Amino acid sequence: MTVITKQDVNPTAHLTPEDIEQLGVELDAIRQDILDARGEKDAAYIRKVVDVQRRLELGSRAVLLVSVFPPAWIAGTVGLSIAKILENMEIGHNVMHGQWDWMRDPKIHSTTWEWDNASTAEGWKHSHNEVHHTYTNIVGKDNDLGYGIMRVDEDQRWAPFHLGQPLWNFINACFFEYGIAAYDLELGKNLSTPKEKRSEKFKSDARKTLAKIRKQATKDYVVHPALGLPTGSVLPILAANFTANLVRNVWSHSVIMCGHFPEGVETFERKSIPENETRGQWYLRQMLGSANISGSKLMHLMTGNLSHQIEHHLFPDLPSSRYAEIAPRVEQLFEKYGLNYHQAPLPQQVASAWHRVVRLSLPNGWLATTTPKNLPQQLKLLYGMSTGGPKIRRAAQARLVQLEKRQKAVAAEAKAA
Repeated sequence: MTVITKQDVNPTAHLTPEDIEQLGVELDAIRQDILDARGEKDAAYIRKVVDVQRRLELGSRAVLLVSVFPPAWIAGTVGLSIAKILENMEIGHNVMHGQWDWMRDPKIHSTTWEWDNASTAEGWKHSHNEVHHTYTNIVGKDNDLGYGIMRVDEDQRWAPFHLGQPLWNFINACFFEYGIAAYDLELGKNLSTPKEKRSEKFKSDARKTLAKIRKQATKDYVVHPALGLPTGSVLPILAANFTANLVRNVWSHSVIMCGHFPEGVETFERKSIPENETRGQWYLRQMLGSANISGSKLMHLMTGNLSHQIEHHLFPDLPSSRYAEIAPRVEQLFEKYGLNYHQAPLPQQVASAWHRVVRLSLPNGWLATTTPKNLPQQLKLLYGMSTGGPKIRRAAQARLVQLEKRQKAVAAEAKAA
């Protein structure tokens, strides 16, 4: 993952400024078509999804009241997991984007919705809608790149600490809602600031987030388990709620990873973004900084239609149910302007995203230059880089760069022959 301006071949080099602005005009036309077509069918869709989700959650919790019996525990846990995924992905995420504000329904509106998550709606809307979607994939501006705990670009200096990032990423997946809450608060930066210098806004936001976490924990781990006292189902309900939250967290994390981290998704240097970025330039950055998941209608529903991440990044305020409709038109524009429409099945995108996490946890070029034959020497080199000082790391890194260049040259000669 190298910022686009430092790649050997810039995938946008063939585009003129006029091409980029015309691209923006054509994408604006697609957006306007959907805005003009919104109506009762769209409203009926989101109301049905909300109704189904609430019935599924209520029914699953009712079944869990007798979850001392294993079949009831399995059925209730599966149902509750699906209900939590639907609430977070297709409902909460999209409602808080303002996708349904045009309905003027106070019950399904970005200003009133509070989701089943550790993050407060207010904090999430700022970090996600205002920051992430404005500065998508700009290193140093978009904190969604690695969530502040991972190395996400070759230009970031490698340190031994980064060896642990596959583990940090796994832990983050299991407790994703709490990781997002910490991310919304910029917890690392604020906790490193002396207590007396922390802003009042941070203190207020932290109190609100802690209150939200207490509320969620009380609901899932106190109130609902207590309802199982008469049937002896307290512990099974407790386990079911924990499992459902775990499933929801891992699923959400995987979907987000697939949309932002697979190999081939581009990142951007902060200094390469024009101060007055045009609509066309912003659109182009969204197109190159996102990836889609191919699959069925059920897959799209369960991902909150973030399986159409490219379309979502282009049009975050359009109804999610319309992304599948406009995806072929967007893909045609990619082809017209010579750009890569990054799409693959879920297992392939998950594997690609994890490959990137592992690759960047290691020094640049280490994974690419390691073979079964030279593995002992490579491990010795990695050990030296991990235990030595900055000078040793720089020298070893230079060796890796030279080795990678030699291997590429040999491969190119073999291909030419």
